[in-house]
Amino acid sequence: MPTFPELLILRHGETAWNAEGRWQGALDSPLTPLGLDQARAMAALLSGLGIGPATHDLRTSPQGRALTTAEAVAAATGLSPVPDPRLREIGVGRWAGLTRAEADALSPPPAPDEHFLDRYARAPEGEGFAALWERCAAVLADLRRPTVIVTHGITSRVLRTIATGRTPDRLADLPGGQGVIFRIAAGRHETLAPPDLARQAPSV
Repeated sequence: MPTFPELLILRHGETAWNAEGRWQGALDSPLTPLGLDQARAMAALLSGLGIGPATHDLRTSPQGRALTTAEAVAAATGLSPVPDPRLREIGVGRWAGLTRAEADALSPPPAPDEHFLDRYARAPEGEGFAALWERCAAVLADLRRPTVIVTHGITSRVLRTIATGRTPDRLADLPGGQGVIFRIAAGRHETLAPPDLARQAPSV
């Protein structure tokens, strides 16, 4: 299994479209008040761990919701965010901006037992997991020291799957969630939750 520096992977705070159940993908929406609280709470947790410029780098998706979250991290830790387009969210094609009901009207609705991750694989004109896996693997291969990464729900899952030595068919092994930090060191995966603000949220 490849060895990577310590990773602290954050999903952006809750957005308006997360709260509405809309697919975001390459599009964007602002953080909600809860999302801003989550960003600040995750940032405070990182600061409490002693993370700063002497210990870690900070990379972020260039999408607005991730940048806003990364700015909170920077304010709390003194880290300088470095945008990396390879950390953007998986593209969902024609579903971007739609609610689940609207997407189901545009495409065949999901089977009753369909896992939510399988929906991303069949998004019309979407990016697909193979392309996302390739760019996530490239990000990880470039890391030279412990790094805080601010990204998105599905991109986070792929990064963490690779970093723990799992194969693409095991994407569902790891937890999701919003307002929590996923730490991976020496292949070990753990979830760090700020008090009272960890919240499961839709993956779109």
